[in-house]
Amino acid sequence: MWLKYGADPHGHLKEVGNVPGGKTNLACPYCGGRLTAKKGRVKSHHFAHAGETCKPVSERHKTKRWPGLPLYDRFNIQLPGREVEQLKVLWRTYGVRGAAIPRDLIDLRWRLRGLIECDGDRCELSDLGKIPVGALSLGKFNAVQEPLLLSEWQAYRGRAERADTANLSAAGEYRADLRIYEAQLRRIWLNQLYFLEVRADGHLFHKIGITRREIGDRIPEIRQDLKRQYATVEVNLLGLWRHRGNVELYFKHRYSEFNHRIGGLTEYFRFPDVKAVLNDLHGMGPKVLSEVEERILRES
Repeated sequence: MWLKYGADPHGHLKEVGNVPGGKTNLACPYCGGRLTAKKGRVKSHHFAHAGETCKPVSERHKTKRWPGLPLYDRFNIQLPGREVEQLKVLWRTYGVRGAAIPRDLIDLRWRLRGLIECDGDRCELSDLGKIPVGALSLGKFNAVQEPLLLSEWQAYRGRAERADTANLSAAGEYRADLRIYEAQLRRIWLNQLYFLEVRADGHLFHKIGITRREIGDRIPEIRQDLKRQYATVEVNLLGLWRHRGNVELYFKHRYSEFNHRIGGLTEYFRFPDVKAVLNDLHGMGPKVLSEVEERILRES
């Protein structure tokens, strides 16, 4: 976990993926120190202080408690790998067939955390419990995640407001946490999710991705990327969903067994039957921003 956002001279936060590597004119949101964008091939891209790392950032490196969106890029529900594998076995053995899970196979902690739900003698994975195994539909995934996004925002906002009111020394840190969290919310709401059909030299692929630009501007770039591998490339848009930048990584998690790398390109898939995938995508419905979400976007 690393510092991913820096503040420009106007106070606007920029994500490390949107700036070139090396020295920047950006400042640490916590201490105001100058930042360098580290964009190597080993560690994930991040910002580092040009001088000594400030205490708020160094402490977060140790605890790994950075402001992050719930269920955005990690889907293990904070379970250890062994327990995730156990849930996968339960899903393959019972869930796929719609059968009840025997009670003697259920860890009580899973029920307490809402991963298993029981109705009389019938127990099965809850919607939350289906996320680690990639079994939850995209529409239901949004229904689980979206309330968590806003409740987490309310927690960061409340902490910052209380610290300001009490004039606490940590008030600046809490405000920075809130700003970084809001920047991540804006990032997913400003992006459109797209799903493409790609025919290249007789092969059929599909691509998932996000963009803030018009999809008509993005498709020629995709076609050009693929022409490094194929002689003939045809790209067709199968679906576009506004404000759904949160779904891309869960889609990759859910359909990981169908992932098909093309050179260094990782967002391509080969599906035996794409109809079920399209039904899953269209089952999300349009995303309509709430008043609170609109206000967070306006305050960027």
